Amino acid sequence: MRVHALVSELAAAERAVADGATVVQLRLKDADTAEVVAAAEPMLAVCCDAGVAFVVNDDVEAALRLAADGVHLGQGDAGAERALEAGLLLGLSAGGVEEARAADAAGASYVGAGPVWATPSKPDAGAPLGLRGLAAICGAVAAPVVAIGGVDASNAADCIRAGAAGVAVIRAVAELRALRAAVDAALGDCLTA
Repeated sequence: MRVHALVSELAAAERAVADGATVVQLRLKDADTAEVVAAAEPMLAVCCDAGVAFVVNDDVEAALRLAADGVHLGQGDAGAERALEAGLLLGLSAGGVEEARAADAAGASYVGAGPVWATPSKPDAGAPLGLRGLAAICGAVAAPVVAIGGVDASNAADCIRAGAAGVAVIRAVAELRALRAAVDAALGDCLTA
């Protein structure tokens, strides 16, 4: 759960695994299930070889066909029950405490909370939560929380100190080594505090 790297191509997945991602999440917007499966197969092999969890974004059917580790669903995406019945890790997005509580009650394996800060990767995201909003979500649910939205190496540790179990990045995949080091250090500090 520490560092989710959201990628759309094999080279990025390979780099993310090499640089310390603990979860690789395939994010292909507007692709059909067959396209997702085709793009995911070599990524899944890389992740399996490295012992890194592989998650498919928004497409339960693709995750099932691939025998992926999990699926991440946004607000309004269908298939949570089907994913849980199949034993997949289930990530559910939340933009506030009530959505996070609903995700927790639905059986989410983790809650993707965000955006923490404004992000160009998802212009339709809601208003930024900030660290205070992230902390409120972390305190409201039993499931681990993964912070997303504007997270990079300079602020990832702040997300951990706010209560998140990990962070998810799109743009910051290029600085994953530094980001992973910051997350690991913050988690170590939290454990000794």
